[in-house]
Amino acid sequence: MDTIVGYLNNMFASLPRTEQMHKLKQELLGNMEEKYHELKDDGKSENEAVGIVISEFGNIDELISELGIGEVRKEELVPMLTEMETEEFIAAKRRSGLLIGLGTGLLMVGAGLLILIASLGENGFMSSVFSEDAMSMIGLGFLLVLLVPAIAMFIYSGMQMEKYKYLESGFHLPYHLKADIQQRQSGFAATYMLSLITGVCLIVLSPIAIFVASAFGEESASYGVVVLLAIVAVAVFLFVYYGNIRGAYQMLLKTGDFSKEKKEEDRVIGAVASIVWPLVTCVFLVSGFVYDQWHINWIVFPVTGILFGVFSSAYNILKGKDAA
Repeated sequence: MDTIVGYLNNMFASLPRTEQMHKLKQELLGNMEEKYHELKDDGKSENEAVGIVISEFGNIDELISELGIGEVRKEELVPMLTEMETEEFIAAKRRSGLLIGLGTGLLMVGAGLLILIASLGENGFMSSVFSEDAMSMIGLGFLLVLLVPAIAMFIYSGMQMEKYKYLESGFHLPYHLKADIQQRQSGFAATYMLSLITGVCLIVLSPIAIFVASAFGEESASYGVVVLLAIVAVAVFLFVYYGNIRGAYQMLLKTGDFSKEKKEEDRVIGAVASIVWPLVTCVFLVSGFVYDQWHINWIVFPVTGILFGVFSSAYNILKGKDAA
């Protein structure tokens, strides 16, 4: 029987792995198994039964024609994912989330170190060794040093996910794989919800660090900003890492953020975000280096985040009305 299975695999090896072909292959395998067992019951030897089965079922072109399958339509020429491919994709998304989360965290830690060292310089720390400007340059150096591995993580993550770009053009999942991924997604839901709640609570509570630091004097407020950035870095890591895992399940199941409607919304929102956030970062750096407003310029990030959230929600509502 293994010979028949191997023969059938070879027959379909050169054909597109579509859902239609998968069903045809399973149907043929069932028919061939039935014929094989009939021949064995009739007293045929293993080799005789295998030879008769293979000779009777002919080649794949004849079978497709006889079964009325016809030509495979262009839109159906999408791959049927295997279990190994889905596992590799989920693992790649998990690694990507880890790298992007760590890279983003490094950037925020770098910004925190810049503010911390610059503030120490303003308050006379090591004034006998370094001037205030020198301390600012040291802080900038730390930021640039952390920027390098962060960028490397972003680039490496993007390169790793590049080989899965073909999934955006469409794919099929066998029923058993789809059921397994749905079950795993349900099991992961509690973990994702916990990470989301933890991240939101950290962000909401993070300004407390500034209030506490301010209680020790106005010059101490910048130290609170450093703590705030560190807390937000942890929250962002939780959002990115666990969000990527959830995104892998959603993409494979074509639900949530990866439904057709959501993809269109994300393209517009993503385009706006790619313009807004770099501008906000420029405002943050210019106001700090040029106008020395490190103690208050951090406010641009939460304010922009709130405004961007309002924009995203308004856009989604308007799109929903248009669709209705």
